[in-house]
Amino acid sequence: MARHGRLRTPSVVARLVAMLAVALGVGVVSSAGVAAFAVWDAASAVTENAIVLDEDVQLPPSLGAIEGGVNILLVGTDSCEGQDVALFPRCANDDSPGERNDVTMLVHISDEPRRVTVVSFPRDMLVPIPACEKPDGSGTLPAMRSQMINSSYFYGGLGCTVDTVEALTGETIHAAAAIRWTGVIHLSDAIGGVDVCVTGDISDKHTGLHLTEGTHTLQGVEALQFLRIRHGIGDGSDLGRISNQQQFMSSLVRKLQSDSVLANPGVLFSLATTTLSQVSQGQLVVSSALTNPAFMVQVAMALKDVAYEDIVFVQYPTYYRPGDGRSDVMPVTSAADVLFQALRDNRPLSLTGEASQGYGVEVEGEAAKPAPAASADPSAPAEGGSPAGSAPAEGGSPAGDAAASAPPPTEAPAAVELPSTIAGTTAAQVTCTVPQR
Repeated sequence: MARHGRLRTPSVVARLVAMLAVALGVGVVSSAGVAAFAVWDAASAVTENAIVLDEDVQLPPSLGAIEGGVNILLVGTDSCEGQDVALFPRCANDDSPGERNDVTMLVHISDEPRRVTVVSFPRDMLVPIPACEKPDGSGTLPAMRSQMINSSYFYGGLGCTVDTVEALTGETIHAAAAIRWTGVIHLSDAIGGVDVCVTGDISDKHTGLHLTEGTHTLQGVEALQFLRIRHGIGDGSDLGRISNQQQFMSSLVRKLQSDSVLANPGVLFSLATTTLSQVSQGQLVVSSALTNPAFMVQVAMALKDVAYEDIVFVQYPTYYRPGDGRSDVMPVTSAADVLFQALRDNRPLSLTGEASQGYGVEVEGEAAKPAPAASADPSAPAEGGSPAGSAPAEGGSPAGDAAASAPPPTEAPAAVELPSTIAGTTAAQVTCTVPQR
């Protein structure tokens, strides 16, 4: 496959969360016309800086035409380029030059019935890096047997990270985005903040985040700090940070599906235009598929009715190599194979493991389901009734005749029980961050 990088450098950390927010936002907004326009407007502006993942693959007319669903890779990098030194003091010291994918998430959207699975890959996990084409298209970089997955971006840009995740999972990635730190500040402001909770006081000198026990609505700098924190939560590892990020995303999903946010098309337009401004400032680069307005709308509309329990956040299963403390994080490919085969088979998932591999969160309860939208059709039947003004035909009813001629419902496939080594939660579960002990 031909994978090329543009001359402008991509990236951001946690704004991959905001990228998901835009996609989900379009899907649940009530006005499809406004949604389509906002996405079209934002997508057309990023075409110039897009990278090509696969020049030979033509986008299908619908997501359902992609066998096995669609996969979108969201990457957040640690680049200091263009960042506010006051917010990121380490950038003034240039203590870690280059750019790495410190956040890597694969978003899988299934065929009908729609389900969403978000797989987070620990940044320190040791994996093979395949031979990657140089970002400028001038040649190929040699393969490496075992490197931290977050070195793939440093090595060959977004295309190399895509190649690495594809080789690890056996999945085809249809679209990708790379994001830098500052963007999350602006997009969280556009969203209006996200509710998170902590089971005790948190104080972290590394990010500057200080939260008291309870629930907080975070936006701007605090939202970014919450997504970056690891020293003050769980076991202090990146594994704990992953589940913390998943708490944020799960809460974000619930907010975006609530009438209080996305019943207002202006919120969606604000998200789209904010994204557009970040593109112009070099804070966001996407693959060519995400510049296709039809594809963007397909993705968004596919997500609008997904139930909370069918939106699953998992961590790629790992273990620490014995004798190395927490320095070498090794993949458990046998358990991961069960997960990705279930996704390819479009089977629902049943979680059997802990909420977090790094003790970062605890499950506190169940989220309230969003209220169903009221029907705008006055002839629509009330629950358990028939359409107003309709009269049954002699000897039966129109509804009864239609039901008799309809094919029998297809039995839903049984859920796949994931190995207990795979940690995760669903959007139906309310989780809270656990302070480091």
